[in-house]
Amino acid sequence: MLYSLLAALVVVLHLSFVVFATLGGLLVLRWPRAAWLHVPALVWGAFVELDSRICPLTPLENALRRAAGRAGYEGDFVTHYLVPILYPVGLTVDVQFALGFFLIVLNAIIYAFVWQRGRRARQGTFPASSE
Repeated sequence: MLYSLLAALVVVLHLSFVVFATLGGLLVLRWPRAAWLHVPALVWGAFVELDSRICPLTPLENALRRAAGRAGYEGDFVTHYLVPILYPVGLTVDVQFALGFFLIVLNAIIYAFVWQRGRRARQGTFPASSE
């Protein structure tokens, strides 16, 4: 029971990390210092996808599943949990590369907006609030 609970907790943590790495740049719009946490998460997430690596949380989850008497799974977290939702046919190297590239491009757009917004604010050309 404890190991099953810990495995589920790892899944939640892992999914939270994936969401943060993907969309955490949006937090930077509100809290610019969040970039200090988001950029390393983004770099790690992109590295894992682009280099076809397995995140260390995946073997941890599998070990906890086996300790609970359940079967582990082959592959990585994205392949096991997210790809069946997004891509029912399975994860290929090309799809994995596309996911990593999407992660980088999406966040480059977000950070370009953050940078432009900060630049305008420093120059005093940011539109005044209507309040």
